Amino acid sequence: MASTVTSKKSKNSMTSKNSTASARPGYGRLLRTRGAWTFLLPGFAARQPFAMLTISIVLLVQHTTGSYGAAGAAAAVTGVSMALFAPYSGRLADRYGQRAVLIPGVLLHALSGLTLTTLALSDAPLWAVFVAAVPTGASVPQIGPMVRARWGVTLKDSPLMTTAAAFESVTDELTFVVGPLLATALCTAVDPAAGLVTEASLTLIGGLLFAAQKSTQPSVSGGGHARVEHASALRVPGVRVLIVTFLGIGTVFGGMQVSLAAFTESIGEPGLNGVLYGVFAAGNMLSGIVCGAIAWKAAPQRRLVIGYTALALTASGLWAAHSVLVLAGLGLLVGMCIAPALITGYTLVESLVPAGARTEAFTWLTGAVALGQAAAVTVAGQLEDRFRDGAGFLVPMGGTVLALATLLALRSRLSPRAHGRTVARGVGHRVPVAVD
Repeated sequence: MASTVTSKKSKNSMTSKNSTASARPGYGRLLRTRGAWTFLLPGFAARQPFAMLTISIVLLVQHTTGSYGAAGAAAAVTGVSMALFAPYSGRLADRYGQRAVLIPGVLLHALSGLTLTTLALSDAPLWAVFVAAVPTGASVPQIGPMVRARWGVTLKDSPLMTTAAAFESVTDELTFVVGPLLATALCTAVDPAAGLVTEASLTLIGGLLFAAQKSTQPSVSGGGHARVEHASALRVPGVRVLIVTFLGIGTVFGGMQVSLAAFTESIGEPGLNGVLYGVFAAGNMLSGIVCGAIAWKAAPQRRLVIGYTALALTASGLWAAHSVLVLAGLGLLVGMCIAPALITGYTLVESLVPAGARTEAFTWLTGAVALGQAAAVTVAGQLEDRFRDGAGFLVPMGGTVLALATLLALRSRLSPRAHGRTVARGVGHRVPVAVD
């Protein structure tokens, strides 16, 4: 009898373990969610502008003008426009629906991008290129926050919501691997304008296909409830600290794009630009995958400080690298430090910001990266024009050190404060997750 009872307990224990394992919210189970691929694939294509646009403009304008300063300034105008209009675009999408914002937006972006390309190739005055760069940046679709909102509709209260958050972070990092590498290869091996033309085409096709998926689009709130939903995320002190932190990350992206292009040209190997940036972006993506699979015990505020300190230290060594191998190694380390900082920053948004303002908060952080990138390509371009010898790499060092100082001084504001808890319409960035 005792052995029978023991056997039953053993079977029940095994059944419980199997049930727990089958319920484990891993990446594989997430990707088998019904309807997910209908917005993931076009969403991935439409996300490329953020990763391709700056480097494509830098390479095109530098080719037509011979100046990294002019190229950086043109890219900066685009980045500033993107940063300023991103939160507004997020609000419009919440209020009127993603489809209503996306369709005119991607049409305007494609037209503006092709206009900028034509002006640059026809040796138009630089001010004309700047004018075309404004709508090109302002109309970049905010696909990342929109995809997160669609996960919220598809999964609702599923335990897979946490996994979806980590998956979106990894997808963002993958975009930074594919986009710059593709743009650099097209501009150097095909034609200087090929990167920007491809970027505009991907935006148009991917954006229209994404907008066509009506079943996963979040519903539009109306009346007084909509006014609550759209309370500004900037009123949260922690969000302002995160914006400065993400500005520093943007200086790494922008500074490395210009400086790597200048370095590889100076050694007579411009094709290595894509390889070196690809190594940097690959480190970013791989660390993002690992970061999303770890069950973290440390508080996100502490993880952000530690991770950002590592980022500032590694970025500070870039200016001293004068060989391809050393630069590749440092670039890999810098990339590996970026993803944990980004993911942890997005994680903090969920605890700091009320549900109705999170989509806007995500767009503010996305815009901060774009603004930091814009400032970095401008300053790095001027430094490379005037001083050469890797002077542009001083920009990632300065940007991350200043942001780290701000983070250390104001880190207490990253502690969550009590606010009304409602069900989020989008997907935050919470970890841990399990990997199938």
